[in-house]
Amino acid sequence: MTSQFPVAQLYIDGTFRPASSGRTADVVEKATGAVIGTYALGGAVDVGRAVAAARAAQPGWAALGAPERAAGLRRMAEFFQAHHAELVEQSMRETGGVRAKAEDEVSTGIRQLRISMIQASENAGDLLPPYKAGKLSMSRAVPLGVIGVITPWNYPVNLAMRAVAPALAFGNTVVLKPAELTPIIGGQVLAEAARDAGLPPGVFNVVTGDGPDAGHALAEHTGLNLLDFTGSREVGLAIAASAATTLRPVRLELGGSNAFVVLDDADIDLAASCAMVASLEFQGQTCISAGRHIVTRAVADRYLDALTRRAAALRVGDPMSGTAELGPLISTRQRDRVHALVTASVEMGAEVLTGGTFDGLFYRPTVLAKVTPDMPAFTEEIFGPVLPVTVVDDQEEAVTVTNGLPMLMNSVFSADLVRGLSVAERLDAGEVHVNDAHARHGADDQMAGFTKRQWIGLQRTPLTLPSWTADPATR
Repeated sequence: MTSQFPVAQLYIDGTFRPASSGRTADVVEKATGAVIGTYALGGAVDVGRAVAAARAAQPGWAALGAPERAAGLRRMAEFFQAHHAELVEQSMRETGGVRAKAEDEVSTGIRQLRISMIQASENAGDLLPPYKAGKLSMSRAVPLGVIGVITPWNYPVNLAMRAVAPALAFGNTVVLKPAELTPIIGGQVLAEAARDAGLPPGVFNVVTGDGPDAGHALAEHTGLNLLDFTGSREVGLAIAASAATTLRPVRLELGGSNAFVVLDDADIDLAASCAMVASLEFQGQTCISAGRHIVTRAVADRYLDALTRRAAALRVGDPMSGTAELGPLISTRQRDRVHALVTASVEMGAEVLTGGTFDGLFYRPTVLAKVTPDMPAFTEEIFGPVLPVTVVDDQEEAVTVTNGLPMLMNSVFSADLVRGLSVAERLDAGEVHVNDAHARHGADDQMAGFTKRQWIGLQRTPLTLPSWTADPATR
């Protein structure tokens, strides 16, 4: 694998190749704007070829024993481990994340491969209680078939592996379309790992390209048994609406307006420190970032002061410098969107306590006070380094204000753990953490998402059937 000016090609049926159109685009280092490579602009023709290759390879891949499939994943993990330092730097350049983020991303991808490798070898199904004496009922996990995977740019390695690893482990084949902003770390290196691991041709395929051409073609392809999409709520809703017309199976993880609730008895230093992680990790560009800070009035001033001091002290710069704590935003488009949400909220009465400015893609961490539930900084998923603070009178108002918007992950801070847990149980989020930033437990057991259950019934004793079931000639 090259690391200087790499070229991301399509990987179809075990072969690296250019796009059928012959077109390419540049890969840009986010902090400097320097061109660090190119990638192939695949389209519908390429997606069709990749799906056909995956369909042809799937029966043979599923027929292999679980230990053989697991061995392929183990070799992919070994490839990532051997190139760990190189992949970390590639992630830093393509995503704009600091080193700690990139190291976590690559390491989590390796961990997912190893988890799926073990799960594939441990669980083939269940023995079920029979509904009637003399019978034996079993279920086995069987692969779905061909899985299409569309991944985002913020954590391109581990968000891909979260779907790719279990899909492959349980006997499916895969067509991956990585984000066009991270086509090398999110696509090319995964393909090289698959080739290095000796996965059979067609088992894992990568089609790079933009959303309207490659992404849309994959999302609409009728040859998939499941489409796994991680990305924006808007695109996810469009995919779901389209899939509903033909009942195509989809699995979506979308964004949300996550909340960070600070009650009147909270440890303010702890809450403010956790807020730096919850809202500012990777410049706030994650689906689990805390985008709304709901704070009770009794501690609001202290909390705002603690947030402002911490945010103002953070160093923003090139991740490769080794001194930056926040890197650049992913694109000019994203920077402009973040700034527009801040500006619109300020025009409606919000107050900037620190930040609100940028230099190129480097956006200063921003604390907004006096944010009300009708402002864009409250209603929209900002996806940037902004901490909007909304003050409420008490715990009940905090719960009411928090609920009502789509959420993935929330936090609640209270010195009383029983109280914190009680409030957490009332919040409409997939995960809620008490006195912690997002712990990112993740869904390690992915078998249910990438297999289906086949029930098998056996009759263990001689069977006596009703007379009316017999052949009329023998009655």
